[in-house]
Amino acid sequence: MTDSGAEDMLDLLEESDPQFMEVMTCVFGIQPHVTRTYLALAEEPASTVEELADDLDRDRSNVNRSLTTLLDHGLAERERRLLDSGGYVYQYKPTPLPEAKEMLHTALDAWADMVHETIDDFGEDRL
Repeated sequence: MTDSGAEDMLDLLEESDPQFMEVMTCVFGIQPHVTRTYLALAEEPASTVEELADDLDRDRSNVNRSLTTLLDHGLAERERRLLDSGGYVYQYKPTPLPEAKEMLHTALDAWADMVHETIDDFGEDRL
């Protein structure tokens, strides 16, 4: 975890009632705008980049990068839809929330296991 990621985790631990968006951003180590893109996609599945850009009031290239990050993390899928006029457009759908929540649990458990191992491996000879 980067220094920024460690700071994000510390900030999250200090929250008495963290929001889902903050948890997702911290655990997956993604930017808040990427998490906002996931949440927008969850509200409007099968959206195109253009539709999401309009919904989020963001530039299409920025939304496209956010979607790439979501795809890389397994938090979205992309399907090609043929247009009646010819050509095609990509539509995106989010990983279903129960599956995304399970992925969050798995990632957090893996991080906690790593921290436990670090604690267990730390010995008096390293003081």
